[in-house]
Amino acid sequence: MKKGNAKLTLSIDQKIIEEYKKYCEKNGFIISKQVEKFMEEKLKDEKN
Repeated sequence: MKKGNAKLTLSIDQKIIEEYKKYCEKNGFIISKQVEKFMEEKLKDEKN
């Protein structure tokens, strides 16, 4: 399997995106890394 980053298109409510962008900027987070962490946690939960 090829390693590296891949692009993913999501449909998310505009208001949620705007609020989450502000949240990430305030806390020094990168949105894509937050989504990646969320996905990793869900996969770990599935394995347990």
